[in-house]
Amino acid sequence: MRRFAAVSLVAILLVSGCAPDGKPTDDLQVVANPVAATAPLSPAPSAPPVGKLVSTSSVTALATDPASRTLAVAVAEPPSVLLYNLDALDAAPKTVALPGEVERLSTSPGQLLATVPGKAQVAKISLPGGELTTLAVDGQPASARAAGGRTLVAVRDRKAVEVFDGDKLTKTITGQLYSADDVLTSGNGTVVLDKLRTALFKVDVAGGKVAEGLRAGDGATNAVADSFGRVLVTDTRESALLAFSTDPLLMRQRYPVPGGAYSIAYDAPRSLAWVTLTERNEVVGFDIRGGEPTEKYRFATVRQPNSVTVDEQTGRVVVGSAAGEGTQVISP
Repeated sequence: MRRFAAVSLVAILLVSGCAPDGKPTDDLQVVANPVAATAPLSPAPSAPPVGKLVSTSSVTALATDPASRTLAVAVAEPPSVLLYNLDALDAAPKTVALPGEVERLSTSPGQLLATVPGKAQVAKISLPGGELTTLAVDGQPASARAAGGRTLVAVRDRKAVEVFDGDKLTKTITGQLYSADDVLTSGNGTVVLDKLRTALFKVDVAGGKVAEGLRAGDGATNAVADSFGRVLVTDTRESALLAFSTDPLLMRQRYPVPGGAYSIAYDAPRSLAWVTLTERNEVVGFDIRGGEPTEKYRFATVRQPNSVTVDEQTGRVVVGSAAGEGTQVISP
């Protein structure tokens, strides 16, 4: 396999400038009409999925909460979140009905956040009980994260990151974005992923502005913060795993992962990044402690593995099929 050495960019890309003819340019836009990358379609499986299946639904998102020992599975039909006990996966899950399809899940201790862009809502679900409250959002919330007692929401169509204190909107942060698709916090700050620009931007939450941005390959789709102060991004069009420091914003690594790299999850205790390959119906575990990722595990998955999460207590990997083949649990 051809490998790329660790990359360190010595300068932060300027967001805009002027061409020799005086017309404005955009260093982060490479095509006139950008289109966000999506998961490549999976072929029929060539091998049976490893592990066990705990559901048979079409999965739109996954998350785990180690504090409450909960696995959250968002399913498309009917729109809902299934709450499983991670220590008793054979038991029937608790079902939380939602008004529309969930795009992304995230957890903080004892709480699940589910974005429902079609209904302009973020669902707040207590864990493990499943009590539901909703947060109304002006626009299409693509991602929500709990951060320091507040809730940060990436609002795709309004190209904004909104800051909520409880149910009260306290700040709307805009500028430079074409699309706000995921907001993440690392040890060194907050970033937002823009899939249309296929770029990562720093967000100055206190100052209320979008700061510098950096290209993230040719088709960034998903991202996760690791325990080294970095943000890991899947470049699906080039099928690569990218690693960015956030202070300063620099690309540190670019590693090829053939097969349609798409969803990503991080196991902090084991320093493992798990990446699904939708063109191959596989999930791969990489040790990311060194100068470049080192493959440790590779498993056959359910068809169309568009979602992945990790139980950090046991190291089990959970993969969700967007093709109606269920939720798969793997014990490496």
